[in-house]
Amino acid sequence: MEMIRRPLKSRGNPWAVSAAQWLARVPVRPNHISLLSVAFAVAAGVSLLFEFFLAAAVLIQLRLLCNLLDGMVAIEGGLKSKSGEVYNDLPDRISDAVILILAGYSISWPAWSRELGWSAALLAVMTAYARVLGGAVGLAQDFCGPMAKPHRMAILTVGAMGAAVESAIGAAPRSLAIALGIIVIGSMATMVRRTARIVHQLESSSS
Repeated sequence: MEMIRRPLKSRGNPWAVSAAQWLARVPVRPNHISLLSVAFAVAAGVSLLFEFFLAAAVLIQLRLLCNLLDGMVAIEGGLKSKSGEVYNDLPDRISDAVILILAGYSISWPAWSRELGWSAALLAVMTAYARVLGGAVGLAQDFCGPMAKPHRMAILTVGAMGAAVESAIGAAPRSLAIALGIIVIGSMATMVRRTARIVHQLESSSS
C-alpha cells in the first residue's frame, strides 16, 4: 500500500535529501523517527510550561523535522514498513495535543487560557480526522488549510518567540494566547473546508 504523505516542497531541499539518505544508511527506522517527534513535542510542551520559550520554538521545529524525515527515510530510503501508516499519523495527533494543551497551561492570560489550549488541541485532532475520513470513504486525503499541521506549528513557533521577547522586556504575556486563538479559528475553518470538500466530491461522484 502506498504511504500517504503531505505534499511538501521541503522534501526536495538538498539538505533534507542528504539527511534522509544518511539516516537510511545508519540505518534509522522511520518508525523510530516518528516516535522521536513525540519526544520533541513533549519536551516543547514542558519547555513552554517552564517558560523556556526559545527552547520550545526550537523543539517544535525539531518535531516538524522528524515529520519530514520519517517519510523520506521510509519512501526514498526504501525502509517502509507495514505499520508505517500508524506510526506516520498517530504520533502526530499525540504531539499536536501535548504541545497545544501545555501551551494553554503555560499562560495566565486570558483567564480561560487552559480552555483555549484544550480547544486548539481538539480542533487540531478534528482537522486530521476530517482528512482521514475522506480517505476512509475512498477519496484522496485532503491536506488543505488554512490551518494544517505545518501552519499550526508555524503559528505556535512565532507565538513562543513572541513570548520570549515579552518575557525579556517584562511585557504582558499575549503572544501565545493570540497564537492559540489563531489556531482555534483557523482549525475550525480547516475542518469545515475539508468536510465540505469531502461532501462535494461524494455528491458529485454519485450524480
